[in-house]
Amino acid sequence: MIQLDLSTKTILVTGASDGIGKGVAHFLMKMGAKVAVHYNSNKEAATKLVSSFKNTNSKVFKADLSVESEVFQLFNDVKESFGKIDIIILNAGVFLKHSTNETTEDWLKVWKKTLDVNLNSVGLLTKLGINHFKEKGEGTFIYIGSRAVFRGETEEYLGYAASKGGLTSLARSVARSFGKDNIKSFVVSPGFTRTQMAESFIKTYGEERVLNEISLKELTQPKDIAPLIGLMCSGLMDHATGATIDINAGSHIR
Repeated sequence: MIQLDLSTKTILVTGASDGIGKGVAHFLMKMGAKVAVHYNSNKEAATKLVSSFKNTNSKVFKADLSVESEVFQLFNDVKESFGKIDIIILNAGVFLKHSTNETTEDWLKVWKKTLDVNLNSVGLLTKLGINHFKEKGEGTFIYIGSRAVFRGETEEYLGYAASKGGLTSLARSVARSFGKDNIKSFVVSPGFTRTQMAESFIKTYGEERVLNEISLKELTQPKDIAPLIGLMCSGLMDHATGATIDINAGSHIR
C-alpha cells in the first residue's frame, strides 16, 4: 500500500458515506488527513466512518446537493469548522435511469435532478473553492468523472453521461485557467465500480454482462481508486494538473 503523510491536509469529500467516496475518505483518513465527510441521507454510515479515525478530527456534514442553499451551507460549514479547505473531492453523484420511451415530462424531471446533483452543485462548489483557494494561495480539485464521457452511455442514462461530460470539461478548464494561482485540478474517470449505486444495475442486467465488458477478472472496487486520489492530494502529481486518469479495468482504453 502507498504510504502518504496527509496530516496537514483538510479535505472535503462529497458523497462520502457510501461507494467510491467512502473508500476515498477512509483511505485519506488512514493517511492522516482531516476529512469533511459529506452525506445526504446515510448519517449512520458517515458517522461510523469518522468514528473509526478519531485522531484525525474529521467530521460529518449533511447536505442535499440538489438544493442550492444547502450547497452554500455545506461549503461555509466546512470552512468555518476547519478554518480552511485544502482539497475538494467532487464525488457525489446520481445514476438515474430515464429512458427516452418515457413521457418528455417524466424524462425531463430526471434530467434536471441528475444535472442538479452531478453538475450544478459541482459548479457551485468549484466557484466557492476557487475564491477560497485564491485567498489562501493554493488548492486542489479532484473531480470524479466517468468512462461514459469518452465512450458514451446507453439511451436510458443520457442525463448521467451529459452531467459527467460537463464535469470533465469544467475540471480541465479550471486546470488551464487557474494554474498560475497555484490551483490544481484532476479528473478520475472510473468505469463500472462495485458500489451501492452499481448494485441496482447488476441486479437488473446481471454481473456477467458487466464482467464481459472489462478486460480484468473482477470489477473495480473503491479501494482500487483511493490510492491514486491520495497521491493527487499529496502534491506529488501537481504537474499532471488537467489530466484525466482512467480506472475502468480496461473496459475503455483511449
